[in-house]
Amino acid sequence: MFGRNAKVDIELTNEVEQLLKEGGKEKVLPIVQAGEPVLRQQCVRYDGQLRKGTLAKLIDVMHTTMLEAPGVGLAGPQIGLNLAIAVVEDHIRDDADDPREIAEFPFHAIINPKYEPAGEETRSFYEGCLSFDGYQAVRRRWLDITAEWDDENGQHHKEHLHGWPARIFQHETDHLSGELYIDRAEIRSLTTYENLEDLWCEDPVPTEAAKELGFDL
Repeated sequence: MFGRNAKVDIELTNEVEQLLKEGGKEKVLPIVQAGEPVLRQQCVRYDGQLRKGTLAKLIDVMHTTMLEAPGVGLAGPQIGLNLAIAVVEDHIRDDADDPREIAEFPFHAIINPKYEPAGEETRSFYEGCLSFDGYQAVRRRWLDITAEWDDENGQHHKEHLHGWPARIFQHETDHLSGELYIDRAEIRSLTTYENLEDLWCEDPVPTEAAKELGFDL
């Protein structure tokens, strides 16, 4: 459970309630774009500052906003909220040969998440971000991680994640420490979504071509 001595922050709760109203009936909030200071701040650890009802509504709105974007993860700072809360969800594609090792990653909130590499293997793939809309770049990440987080009820979880779910978890957790994927991406690989589809669509992981261009894969 969250800290026994935690007290609801009425002012923060009211601010979050006001934020959620901006989503309207559709429950879709605008996504903060790169350059906004909130994306570069260390998030405040969540320790029960919100009423349970407000937290539930926040998670629901973040989920809806993520799906509408569409995306596979969304962190608090991306809706302008400096709290260590994110949501994730992804599903297996039809392409069984996808080298990214996509696996079923059911929807859940990850509160106060952290991770450690499990092993030394890494993989480099194109990656995008809802807060750096319209672009993708090659980013190296750990292939396997030990992920830890709290759920909305304050229960602690620890799980081994592999492949694409591990990448999603790393991406969203990094958001909560003020990091964007582009900070450690291979900048020469930066491309628009359109060019990625037009030029790389038959080879989603253009390893040899990327090496020729000098990307550190």
